[in-house]
Amino acid sequence: MSEDKYIAFDVHQATTVVSVMNAAGREVKTAVLPTQAQPLLGFLESLRGRLHLTLEEGTYAAWLYDLLQGRVAELVVCDPRHNALLKEGSKTDHQDAHRLADLLRTGMLRPVYHGNRSLRNLRELAHAYQALVQDTTRVMNRIKAYYRSYGIDCAGRGVYSRKQRESWLGRLPAGASRVRGELLHEQLEQLRSLRRRARRELLGESRKYLVAARLCGLPGFGPLRVALLIAGMQTPHRFRTRGKLWSYSGLGLVQKGSSEYRLVEGRAVRRPGALQLRGLNRSHRPGLKALFKSAALVAIRQPGPFQDYYQSRLQQGVDPAILRVTVARKLAALVLSLWKKGGRYRAEGVKQA
Repeated sequence: MSEDKYIAFDVHQATTVVSVMNAAGREVKTAVLPTQAQPLLGFLESLRGRLHLTLEEGTYAAWLYDLLQGRVAELVVCDPRHNALLKEGSKTDHQDAHRLADLLRTGMLRPVYHGNRSLRNLRELAHAYQALVQDTTRVMNRIKAYYRSYGIDCAGRGVYSRKQRESWLGRLPAGASRVRGELLHEQLEQLRSLRRRARRELLGESRKYLVAARLCGLPGFGPLRVALLIAGMQTPHRFRTRGKLWSYSGLGLVQKGSSEYRLVEGRAVRRPGALQLRGLNRSHRPGLKALFKSAALVAIRQPGPFQDYYQSRLQQGVDPAILRVTVARKLAALVLSLWKKGGRYRAEGVKQA
């Protein structure tokens, strides 16, 4: 029977440090290779046995996943935030690789999903659009900050209007100050143009997926939000239950407790109130959380079961912030159900539930 080998790649821009460990936990081989396809593949081909390989999520992770998938028995792209053991003691590239290999051998790594190549185009376009949205917001904030630095009140969105640009620039001192303002406004126009193009490309790509039409029927979910949702989740079958999706999206509740049980007549009985809620989980995908919460804001403003639920609970004295999170969780559960089982959204079904 061939021996299992556990391999870790500590990947950097120029080089990749490799550590190979056997099933007994003994390091049998190390190497420093160029971060290039041929040297890495050649090294793997030189090894014998059943190969298990891990590397941390990062800039090169997607490329290496596509390159190495199918060439090893197991490939794990792990979450570096959860590799707490790597922070202990001295830190070198070789020690990082050695510890990664040991964590892989003992099954202590948390994998990052890297499947479904068919969604690569949609994901790339979604990343491009989201980056342009962030850049646009950054420049808009910079424009307002610049006007305020000259004591010019610029409340509202009029300062971003192309038609009002000249009147706003006229308030700035002539010379370099006005030139800088012109450059900021021109930068905003360029970003808006690129953002519109990215949006068109993203929506065009999302129409290729049949599930997009079904999800667009959900309250708060238009074509753009659905396109970003599909790119972020990729497949619903990653999530066995709705609780898994809630945790992944930052909508899962965190419970903490200690000394939960007491003995009553020789039997272990849970103490009332032993577990306390400590808010939402912090380890999540911020983009998906913002997506579900923004969809919830739209859903509670539109006539329908979500607005009825929100208003009725609001009258009972429930905190509006908690209600918005609850609606976001309901929408996430609906998305998972419709995507997995098919069918269309029916408001009557939500009321009955």
